[in-house]
Amino acid sequence: MRLFPDHCGGKLRMHHPGPRGFGRHGAGPDRGHGGGRGGRRRVFEATELRLVLLKLLADHPRHGYDLIRAVEELTDGSYAPSPGVIYPTLAMLEELGQVEKVQSEAARKPFRITQEGIAQLTADKELVDSLFERLEELAAKRKRIDAAPIRRAMDNLRAVLAHRLGREEVDTETLHAAAAIIDEAAQRIERLP
Repeated sequence: MRLFPDHCGGKLRMHHPGPRGFGRHGAGPDRGHGGGRGGRRRVFEATELRLVLLKLLADHPRHGYDLIRAVEELTDGSYAPSPGVIYPTLAMLEELGQVEKVQSEAARKPFRITQEGIAQLTADKELVDSLFERLEELAAKRKRIDAAPIRRAMDNLRAVLAHRLGREEVDTETLHAAAAIIDEAAQRIERLP
């Protein structure tokens, strides 16, 4: 974790390194990995997301926000694709003839899978199965790390940092001391059996 100036207010903020650390290819304060909230790595590549949506539409017709909610429920809330990803993907599936809009009087018309979409799912069955296993793994991971005591401790840490380091003037020594305490805690947690 490093402290970087906040370009909007001149204050120092803490940022976590990405999977490759900080630097040219890491997730510095102004860079993220593949969209997602908080610069997280993309859960699915474009082709994979198309298959996930096709499989969900094979169950029953849905509109974009229903699909977002379905993915979020499958991951126990750990991942929800944004409308900016879902709707262009649905438009592409429609262009490919794999989904179509259901005729309805509603403002938001749901999509349903076509025969071409079903054929695509059949052709990529193994990949589709592995993608849904990935969603299950995300949900299981969320359940493991999102226990109430951990949430409470993280909230407590966040509040203390905001209170102690959110003051108008915080000297560099205090910032380094706080970062060292957090780094030490992270290392001790990493060594837990």
